[in-house]
Amino acid sequence: MRLKPYLLSVLFTLLLMITGCASTEQSASAQLSDSQFETKVLEIIRKNPQVILDSVQSYQKSQAQQEDQLRNKLLSQIRQEPRLLLRNSPVTGSASQKIIFAEFSDFQCPYCARGHAVVKEFMAKNQNDVTLVFKHFPIADIHPQAEPAAFASWAALQQGKFWEYQDGLFEQQSRLGEDFYLELANTLKLDITRFNRDRQSQEAKDAIKKDFELGKSVGVRGTPSFLVNGIFFSGVPEIKDLESLIAQVKEGK
Repeated sequence: MRLKPYLLSVLFTLLLMITGCASTEQSASAQLSDSQFETKVLEIIRKNPQVILDSVQSYQKSQAQQEDQLRNKLLSQIRQEPRLLLRNSPVTGSASQKIIFAEFSDFQCPYCARGHAVVKEFMAKNQNDVTLVFKHFPIADIHPQAEPAAFASWAALQQGKFWEYQDGLFEQQSRLGEDFYLELANTLKLDITRFNRDRQSQEAKDAIKKDFELGKSVGVRGTPSFLVNGIFFSGVPEIKDLESLIAQVKEGK
């Protein structure tokens, strides 16, 4: 059994507590190799299962509290200045940028495809009041085409065709793959040499990673998820709920 780094850290503290203190000289002469240390830790687990469980749960609770504090701080900043979400991302809709509607999405997620249809209909009616910004949140563990599709859409963005490319990815989600990415790029008359260079670049990887990390920081755990002027929600929305939320934002509620 291999132990996770955070668990080793917790158990190392417990090892010191359970086995007692030692002088500096004793500690230096009793240094354990990694394998010896893990053997010792596993022995402690067998002898003190409840102590270990309580300590791990306490550690996890502490980590969760720290994450919540950071998340709340970030959301507070976004509520004060929603335009923070616009940096280096594809944007459409209202030029006033008073109401920022951020969408965290995965091109291979079936729920995101449904959410895309709702958001597209909503924006068609509210594009004069709402600014839509797209944020990538590819869940690569279960969607092998999520990242390649994200890279391809980022490359399309570099040629001013993100929203058209995004529509193609979601509307023909069952076709995601290398052949389709090139076909769609050709359909949109993109410079294919540049398209291939851009989607394979480190800049593309960094941009998608930055969106993903931002998503995790504001509480995204699944897709689709959304932020409207710092108000977070997830799941496929309904038009009436979005319009109700926007009305509340306009009224300053």
